[in-house]
Amino acid sequence: MKTLLRNTTYRSRVDDEGTMSSGGDGVPAKNTRLRVMIVEDDQGTREAVSKWITATEDFELVGDYADPRAALRKIVKNAPDVVLVDVNMPGLSGIDLVAKAKPQCERTQFVMLTVYGDTDHIFQALAAGASGYLLKSTLREELEAAIREVSHGGSPMTSDVARKVVQSFHHPSPATPLKYSLSQREKTVLDRLAVGFLYKEIAAEMGVSVTTVSTYVRRIYVKLQVRSRSQAVAKIMIKK
Repeated sequence: MKTLLRNTTYRSRVDDEGTMSSGGDGVPAKNTRLRVMIVEDDQGTREAVSKWITATEDFELVGDYADPRAALRKIVKNAPDVVLVDVNMPGLSGIDLVAKAKPQCERTQFVMLTVYGDTDHIFQALAAGASGYLLKSTLREELEAAIREVSHGGSPMTSDVARKVVQSFHHPSPATPLKYSLSQREKTVLDRLAVGFLYKEIAAEMGVSVTTVSTYVRRIYVKLQVRSRSQAVAKIMIKK
């Protein structure tokens, strides 16, 4: 297995004003072990990470799977706290797995653990519902920190990955058409953001949790490649 992430991580979440900030809600209760699952078809990587999770006092390994389809069934059934997912797997990609699983277990946090650091894979994974993106150059202690971070509402990323995300905001390409269309629920959320609704007001109107609204907003930002409410609204108005 390749040495796991010597880089720093990128910590952020979408707050109720639509900007990126540190911290987060939904902090697990003290003395509660985080239930972690691994989906990785490479046996060496899977076994090494499984040993790390098992040996960590505040983690509980609830499954490690080489078959992403089998893992999907277990994720939906058991709703672990955090799932570490490889991107390239036979039968079902890690990105497709996240896209299928996230709507059915909204509280589960997905972190991609992969060798792919290109922007296409990064944005596809985040748009699918992943909350973190780590490369397989990650060290054990940093992977453990990332698992705790994502469970507290953060978005851990390898520094190289985070840099590419930031650069995408600094160097937009207006000539490039949007790759992702918004779902109907994402459009509803964006419409409410445009008229100044708070997350809790949108959640009440749609009959969902504030956490779910935050997930929709994060997907909207990723798909539109923006980082604030005003930028998202402006981009849609320009497109219209």
